[in-house]
Amino acid sequence: MSNYRLNYLDQLESESIHIFREVAGQFERPALLFSGGKDSITLVHLALKAFRPGKFPFPLVHIDTGHNFQEALDYRDALAESIGEKLIVRHVADTIQAKKLTEPKGKFASRNALQTYTLLDTIEEFQFDACIGGARRDEEKARAKERIFSVRDEFGQWNPKLQRPELWNTYNGRIDKGENVRAFPISNWTELDIWNYIRREKIELPSIYFAHEREVLEYEGQLVAVSEFVELEPTDKISTKRVRYRTVGDMTCTA
Repeated sequence: MSNYRLNYLDQLESESIHIFREVAGQFERPALLFSGGKDSITLVHLALKAFRPGKFPFPLVHIDTGHNFQEALDYRDALAESIGEKLIVRHVADTIQAKKLTEPKGKFASRNALQTYTLLDTIEEFQFDACIGGARRDEEKARAKERIFSVRDEFGQWNPKLQRPELWNTYNGRIDKGENVRAFPISNWTELDIWNYIRREKIELPSIYFAHEREVLEYEGQLVAVSEFVELEPTDKISTKRVRYRTVGDMTCTA
């Protein structure tokens, strides 16, 4: 009889699949937040392992700031079509217009802070009671103390004092009316774990993650992609360089 040993990626994968199935079992209307970045792509791959050959018990949801890399948007649409899952897209620009919000100004104006309004509207529109996200505890200090099932109030706010204890692999998804849960299946992964898993599983990525020729703005030691969303000045140094991006967000805050 041959011996089988779980390596650390197998353990992380198993934990994530368990979390996905807990979300599906405990909530009535969950959703998977998907942007086309490496973390959300990994989530989709894990969801496929958790639920195939059946369909996902939730749609993919993208809150589009309007400042995304086109490569990420193309990948998003192609992936949703290839796996045959429902994709819901809501636009921050529509929220700005409907709620008469102030459009951010500046050289690298970012709509990231306004995404929350669009997400809350989307949650209310579809009555989602849980949103699966790709946050990891290694990203920043605030994430490190967040639960895998993280409870938010009706305004989308996170209060550390209202979080439930999570003992081993026991997750409490009970919420009051108006509350919502953010579930993080890859919370215990590091960025290196993500990359190693992508390599092991041979997961296809958007072309933006690979070296390519692009017009960039050299600004304070960083190379920012030139786009209609970045305010250029006559003194700005623009050049064409061979670049690749390790992490992908909006074009105004990715370098």
